[in-house]
Amino acid sequence: MSLLDRTPFHRDTRGGFAGKETPPPRPTDRPVPGGETPAGQLRLPSATALVMGSIIGVGVFSLPYAVASYGPISLVAMAVATVGAVALALVFAVLARRMPAGGGPYAYARAAFGDGWGFSQAWLYWITAWAGNAAIAVGWVFYVETFLNEGGATGWSIVIALTGLWIPAAINLTGVRSMGVFQLWTTVLKFVPLALMATAGLFFIKAGNFTPWNTSGETSISAIGGAMAICLFSYLGLETASVAAAQVRDPARNVPRATVLGTVGSAVVYLLSLVAVFGILPASALAQDANQASYSAAANEVFGGSVAGDIVAAAVIISGIGALNGWTMICAEMPLAAAKEGLFPRLFGRISRRGVPAVGIVASAALASAAVVVSYLGTDGATVFTTLVLMTGITAAIPYAFSALAQLKWRWQDHRRGPTPHLVLDLAVAVVALVMSIAFVYYSRNTDNSWYVVWGPFLMTAAAAILGVPVYLTQRRRLQAAASVGTTPETNDGSDS
Repeated sequence: MSLLDRTPFHRDTRGGFAGKETPPPRPTDRPVPGGETPAGQLRLPSATALVMGSIIGVGVFSLPYAVASYGPISLVAMAVATVGAVALALVFAVLARRMPAGGGPYAYARAAFGDGWGFSQAWLYWITAWAGNAAIAVGWVFYVETFLNEGGATGWSIVIALTGLWIPAAINLTGVRSMGVFQLWTTVLKFVPLALMATAGLFFIKAGNFTPWNTSGETSISAIGGAMAICLFSYLGLETASVAAAQVRDPARNVPRATVLGTVGSAVVYLLSLVAVFGILPASALAQDANQASYSAAANEVFGGSVAGDIVAAAVIISGIGALNGWTMICAEMPLAAAKEGLFPRLFGRISRRGVPAVGIVASAALASAAVVVSYLGTDGATVFTTLVLMTGITAAIPYAFSALAQLKWRWQDHRRGPTPHLVLDLAVAVVALVMSIAFVYYSRNTDNSWYVVWGPFLMTAAAAILGVPVYLTQRRRLQAAASVGTTPETNDGSDS
């Protein structure tokens, strides 16, 4: 029996967090050229690597610089964001057992609330995927410029960011197996800087660097809320295994495990390493443009010279490529699932000779490239990164909220049909996930004197969302039946151990 078989989030007979069960039959995987139908190619280690690789990208490595204006109080914000992330992971773990087919958040919203809500969440989540890639690429540039373009010339920064977007696209176009192997190894390598800070870095903390505690000039609640919205970006990706469930072997068993293991593992190294970075360098130093590559700056402070910082920067560069690799897959898998149900244009449902949705991969890379170029015009990299981070936080938090609402609806329906074990626990976790999702949206505002910069994330989100209206009006005549909402019978044997 595995560790996860002993934890309290397994679904009971009506979809709760407790009990063991026999997984339902895996839905038919998509056909590939030649008429063969492969089983999911991602086992539990690769699926967990997909989750951790998508969560741990560049966001956390650029986070100290992005939240430095709030001060060390950002650590509280990160802890609060972690609570929300774990609650969301538990919700997605249960929902993945109830609906093991691919699609993730949009599939749950459609099954629970209808076609219109399902499309809106699919569209928003797709924006999250490619706009998030743009944000990751911009944060990735901070570390690449440790070695290249040290002066930060905008033109070369754009070229570097575009390179970071199209290399993963090329890897994904070669096939799922290549993508999975690459994801596994980049996930292993990206732990180098995090492990360094989360262990050795803790011995170099100076208590004085944690004061002043709040440097934002705002109330503590406002500072925590503002920093928390940025911190959410570091956890985006916790749902990727559920989105790519069609590519996971035995999804009813492995998707929930990968989701929770990946989220909890990421949370531990996040919290420890961020405490170390804020303890090694004062917030005033982290806020300097010269320290945009925050983890490299902290490593140099600990070991002296620049060699340690260069090693960390190299590891972060690999980490960024790994995150972009995983998110590029999600950029294509979600539209693929939506196209199968008629929510997205048929082009997104076409499979290449390599067995991948090439149109989704290329289209998402192109949109992310456009977002990078447009965002860099007339502003600096820090503002670009923060605005894109907050935008993707909004477009992710809304589908997260609808997933939590779907869980609340279905668990209450289960309860009305008869006794439901662990109902209070299930509902409490879903409520926490819902409240945190709403808070992330509420606090996703920039800090600036210009209204269009402050509300930039909301304006960009609204513009991108409006573009989906004509798509839905065109596609609603082609809609297929939504995926069914199932339940899984309990079993008392050890067949799933």
